[in-house]
Parts: sequence; structure tokens; C-alpha cells
Amino acid sequence: MAADSLAPWEPFVSPSGSLAERAATFLEATGCAFEAEHSAGVVAEARCIALRHGVDSEQAEVGAWLHDISAPIPAAERIALAEALGIDVLPAERAFPMIVHQRISAVMARDLFGVTNRAVLSAIGCHTTLKPGASPLDMVVFVADKIAWDQPGEPPYLSELLTALDQSLEAAAWVYLDYLWRRRADLPVLHPWAADVYRELGEGTAGAQCGPSAQ
Repeated sequence: MAADSLAPWEPFVSPSGSLAERAATFLEATGCAFEAEHSAGVVAEARCIALRHGVDSEQAEVGAWLHDISAPIPAAERIALAEALGIDVLPAERAFPMIVHQRISAVMARDLFGVTNRAVLSAIGCHTTLKPGASPLDMVVFVADKIAWDQPGEPPYLSELLTALDQSLEAAAWVYLDYLWRRRADLPVLHPWAADVYRELGEGTAGAQCGPSAQ
């Protein structure tokens, strides 16, 4: 059962305090201080982006705090846990378990932190790849995560993404997805959600604003 699968992590969840405090404490207590700092950066970006684009900023902050809450789960254990949680693991996720963490995070947000808002859970569950039919909240958390990325230095796509963000959330999301698409041959996998939403956005206004759609 899902509850049993997450039971080892329950002692690390504080019963009191704000969500921000509880999420940061959980990550720090489980050896993921870097991810706690990264999440705080994503929260700051998500808040600003949400306010700028008319999206619920409180929901954006919740999604941002919990987007990487599954970080303590070792990569080698993620597929087994995802299956135990009832997640239908895709072949790309099985080949590269890191990317299933977004979907595990959504379950942990619900079952360990009591998040019931479906829009927030959706944003958590696609923050790495985005997905077809993405909501504005999905795109806020996705784009915030790409601005406050978890790698050294400045993201190579940052200037173009920020310019696109002046146009729309779709245009900004498309910039990062285009960055992935152009280097797909060098990636361990290209998640099918990312490929599908890249084509979807490329066929709409984002592609018209940012460049040609995927071929």
C-alpha cells in the first residue's frame, strides 16, 4: 500500500509549522540541504511569475516547496517505490529513474504533507518535463524550476527564457523544451511528456513567438 511504502519517511515530517518550514526541515533532516536551498529559490521565482501572470501565488509556492520533496529517495529505489505507490511507470522513467521523481513527489506531497489540491499536485507531478494540456500553474512551477535550476552557473537558455516570459508562460516553457529537443541525442532519455508538450506548444502561439515547431 502507498501509506506503507512511505512510512519510513513519516518521522521526518514535522507535525507543526508552516509548509515552508516543514518542507525545508524534511529535506534537511534527510540529507538534502542542497535541495532545500534549491526549492527556496524555486519558490521565490514561482511567486514572482505567478503574480506577474495572474496565477494563484499561494498554490505556486506550495508546488515549488514540494516539487523535489522526493529527493531523499535513492535513484536505485525510485522505480520500486513508484510502483508501490501505484504509479504507472513509463519506459523512459524506467530507463532513467531520476525523472520519475516528479511523480513520486506529487504522491508524497499528498500523503505526507496533506496536499489535496489537484492543480498543485499536477504542477508538482510534471515540474521536470511539463506535460500536454499543461495548466498555467503547471507552467509556473516548471518555468520557475528552470530559472532557479540545480546546476552550477547560469542556465544557458536563461536570457532567451526570460525574454519569452515577457510574452507568455507558454513561450517561456517552449524555450526550455526547445533547449532539450535540440540536445536530445545527448540526453539519457527524452520523456514522452516533454516531447509531446514541445510539439503541442510549437503548434500554438509559443512556437510562433519563439521559433519553428518540432519536426
